[in-house]
Amino acid sequence: MGGKILMLILDGVGDRPVEEYGGRTPLEAARTPRLDLLATRGETGLVDPIAPGVRAGSDTAHLALLGYDPYEYYTGRGPFEALGVGMDVKPGDIAFRCNFATVEDRGRELIVTDRRAGRITEGTAALAAAVNGVVIDGVKCLVKESTAHRAALILRGKGLGAVVTDVDPHADGAPVRLAAGGAGTANQKTAAVVNAFVHRSYEALRDHAVNRARVAAGERPANIILPRGGGLAPHIPPFTQRYGVRGAAVVEVGLIRGIARYCGLDVAALPPSVTGGLDSDLGALLGATLSALASHDFVLANIKGADVAGHDGDAAAKISFLEKADEALEGFVGKLPAGTHVAVLGDHSTPVAVQDHSGDAVPIVFYGPAVRPDETATFGERPCAKGGAGRLRGRDVLPILLNLAGWAEKFGA
Repeated sequence: MGGKILMLILDGVGDRPVEEYGGRTPLEAARTPRLDLLATRGETGLVDPIAPGVRAGSDTAHLALLGYDPYEYYTGRGPFEALGVGMDVKPGDIAFRCNFATVEDRGRELIVTDRRAGRITEGTAALAAAVNGVVIDGVKCLVKESTAHRAALILRGKGLGAVVTDVDPHADGAPVRLAAGGAGTANQKTAAVVNAFVHRSYEALRDHAVNRARVAAGERPANIILPRGGGLAPHIPPFTQRYGVRGAAVVEVGLIRGIARYCGLDVAALPPSVTGGLDSDLGALLGATLSALASHDFVLANIKGADVAGHDGDAAAKISFLEKADEALEGFVGKLPAGTHVAVLGDHSTPVAVQDHSGDAVPIVFYGPAVRPDETATFGERPCAKGGAGRLRGRDVLPILLNLAGWAEKFGA
């Protein structure tokens, strides 16, 4: 039997040089003495979550880091989000990830003015309830709120296909798109239902009491639901069966909770103070991580805030959050079970200049008793590029940890 393993993911940590910080990335500009100490005592490198230059989603990146080839197991983001928020995804269901968004009616088009509705944090349960259960062309539309501006949608009915484009334009200032279905009547039916649902959501939400109160308070209304990332529920071999270790996940957002549940990881319950935003209670998250490690062989923990700042294009906020995360790690390593092996890394880069995921590699540090330390003394993109672990792909990380912790099976005689 091997030792304990912790994969600590700083979501969206990777970035590109920022001119106002002397050409340093936010991670390089941040004061992170605890992460730097891990780099000094560990082995560093860079990770391409999927492959060099591939812009990984949070879902595909986490699948890869958990050892599952996303090209084989990924069927769309929606099913993960739906399961992550506690919805019952049945065979044949088509599930979508959604945003509560703000649109303006400009006559012939609805223009998206804020894809995240001012990052709404309250009232989304009532908004979801306003459209949950509507039936369109014999298809039941099930809606549930997720973290902040996020939600999930399940279409349940006969004759549905999963090949359908997004209505979300993925940019502010652009019109809401019409979903288009792939070849075949099933996909065409799904697209028609999605388009009707989006229209129905606008009709139901534009004058909803929650939004009247938001407008009166000078806030942006969450007056439409925009689905994206539709897909069928995937079949994923259980993590414990695949690797022989009992795993858990300590994560802040529904999408990653859903991935963890599909993989058979036990998902830790977290208090409301763990928000997934820049204000998240990282002490509570790390405390839950220690508790999960006490009863599991492997724990994946995800800290979300750096990704939020990257999507907002706010370098100062990203630096501030990374410093906050580093401070939260004070004394944490010393509380880990004896012999634990740790990898701290990003799941993808979210450069502030891009305000979205990029295909840039992310830093990683391996730490633990079996690790061979290299000469790197700073946790950052360029310092870690010189480390002994070299440049890895996401699917390499778990086998390395399993080997370090003594779980790996010998290949050959």
